[in-house]
Amino acid sequence: MTFTVCFHGAESTGKSVLAQQLSRELGLPWVPEYGRAYCEERGTELTMDDLLAIAEGQATATRAALSEQSPLLILDTDQLMTAAWAEMLFGHVPNALLSYPRADLYLRFAADVPWVADGTRFFGEDVERRRFADIAEGILNKALVRWIPVDGSWDDRAETVRKILRNAPALPTPWEPAEGS
Repeated sequence: MTFTVCFHGAESTGKSVLAQQLSRELGLPWVPEYGRAYCEERGTELTMDDLLAIAEGQATATRAALSEQSPLLILDTDQLMTAAWAEMLFGHVPNALLSYPRADLYLRFAADVPWVADGTRFFGEDVERRRFADIAEGILNKALVRWIPVDGSWDDRAETVRKILRNAPALPTPWEPAEGS
């Protein structure tokens, strides 16, 4: 069985860079963010149908990676983050975005590092960025998933996530109680 760790949080918080870096460094498979490729190809004038297509594209990529049966898989994002985008952009979350399988552990990246414009990012203003970060965290809480905060400098984030990934396969999955529980 594959233990999945999903990077989650507002844009420009280091999720994609760190997922790719630690995948290489630790020799772990990872599923890139499908939404980025989608927006680079089609533009950023998104509709709800686009978000639903992004969610399905991410699910297809995740299923393909899971078929390799690695002990640990990094997910650069998943449908819960797409749900946060739906809430931020359109003010509501379709049930379809909440019905996909969930990762075993989520790492919630704080929006406490500088925002960097890259042509696909939306929310660089402090108020918008804080709101998006709050929505992203709220989606995790609504979904009742297990999550760990990741914050601080770029180096702090890398070290925190590195430690979590090294210990993740030993963590109990949500349906296995930890010893002493």
